[in-house]
Amino acid sequence: MPQRFPFTAADAAKAPVFKRRCAPEHEKFHSSYHTHTMNLAHLLLRAARAHPHRLALARGEQATMSFAELAIHCAALAGAFRHRLRLAPGDRIALFMNNRPEYLEVMCAAWWAGLVVVPVNAKLHPSELSYIIEHSGARLVVTDAALAPAVELAGNRRATLLTGSPDWYRMHDDAPIDMAEVRPETPAWLFYTSGTTGRPKGVTLTHRNLMVMSLGYFCDVDSIACGDCIIHAAPMSHGSGLYILPHLAAAATQVTPASEGFEAAEIFSLARHYRGATLFAAPTMVRRLTAHARAGAETGEGLKTIVYGGGPMYGADIRDALDCLGQRFVQIYGQGESPMTITVLSREQHADVGHPRYAERLGSVGLPHTGVEVRILDETGRALPAGTVGEVAVRGDVVMSGYWCDRQASARTLADGWLHTGDLGRLDEDGFLTLIDRSKDLIISGGSNIYPREVEEILLTHPAVAEAAVIGRPDPEWGEQVIAYIVLAQGSKAAAAELDAHCLNHIARFKRPRHYRFVDVLPKNNYGKVLKRELRQIAD
Repeated sequence: MPQRFPFTAADAAKAPVFKRRCAPEHEKFHSSYHTHTMNLAHLLLRAARAHPHRLALARGEQATMSFAELAIHCAALAGAFRHRLRLAPGDRIALFMNNRPEYLEVMCAAWWAGLVVVPVNAKLHPSELSYIIEHSGARLVVTDAALAPAVELAGNRRATLLTGSPDWYRMHDDAPIDMAEVRPETPAWLFYTSGTTGRPKGVTLTHRNLMVMSLGYFCDVDSIACGDCIIHAAPMSHGSGLYILPHLAAAATQVTPASEGFEAAEIFSLARHYRGATLFAAPTMVRRLTAHARAGAETGEGLKTIVYGGGPMYGADIRDALDCLGQRFVQIYGQGESPMTITVLSREQHADVGHPRYAERLGSVGLPHTGVEVRILDETGRALPAGTVGEVAVRGDVVMSGYWCDRQASARTLADGWLHTGDLGRLDEDGFLTLIDRSKDLIISGGSNIYPREVEEILLTHPAVAEAAVIGRPDPEWGEQVIAYIVLAQGSKAAAAELDAHCLNHIARFKRPRHYRFVDVLPKNNYGKVLKRELRQIAD
């Protein structure tokens, strides 16, 4: 196969970046490409000019590409998108791939060409994939060999590009093009919601939205130093993929595990190898990391930061993780509609154990991000005072421009200029936000409001309970009854009466579950969130 890179493998091995620590760079990446500072692809061009030899992409412990090589590849691939495949600025490209180095390459090339990326969770059913392709109007589907059969099952009628195929390599030999000039409000990423309440909606995120999100990372989440990396173990179609951008801005290495997913032992091994490693993790992943560390005496060496979010982190779990792995944790709260950037609970706040309200703060999701406003609203849209539960509303440049091809849903969700999240929460006097529940999950029994998460938190403090999910079931006398679904820890036993006594020792009698149902697993979507609608169907 002809050499397509400006450096041979031997040259790359001698470059300072592959020595894992930083050294002065002597060669600059020169280009005549005209750039627009709001095009996200400019982050790549900037990194390539300043740090051409630094390692950009790696698969497991195998170095894949420097920043100079990545920029040259993306400019050529962008040319192929525009001229070989006849895609026009604004066209959509669906990415249905496992976590691989090519993921980042396609994203940056698409933005370079002025296109819009539609990352699709690789675990979706072919029918779900088909809906997203059709709804987004994607003109091209990029996939890998493992997922190509699912694309066929989806009945895809669009062009398909298979990474690693002869066509893929030929496209990298096309002539590079100038970077597209895009306006800040130009769509960059269509993020399809998980669809736990029906058909997923296409959240339209612009170049401005994602640039502001990236700057918010540096302001409030973490610094990224020379030689740092991010390990993409969570789906790159979601939170981990969004964190490509701040790490691209800092010319940090993007590492995709050889397993293409999350394996706790592999994460610890990669962190030791690369050092300065950041990981975005869902709460279930944090629990698995903690369990593996305890079982194998792992210390987390080389693992700089674990940013967790994407679902409720119960107090017992984060306290256990802090005790086991130390002060490496930052919590973020966001939605696809305000990606990764509503509130943040910093590393310092996790470590501030002497604060008189430490336990309360650890149970919160922190303070609003820089440049983001958060309010608590009642049913009429009126702002509520501190300590009062209501709907969380968000305003700022990070908030989506709307839902793709859905004006009615956009108008409802963005009413009065605020993103109405559908989450229930309260702000304290210092501005810390505590999430209570989703508004649709609120249980009203006997005229009293019951928040399932509060009951779940108590159930999870029982040593025999591994997982708990609480829902309301219609009841002719009380309106709703509280039902708890319980997954017991391996080898543990607990009767309903024992759990009932445990709840009565910690919460008001009216909040306790009236029925306990023991199950082997809880139904979850592809992001690990419990599907309470399925539990309600079982309960009815």
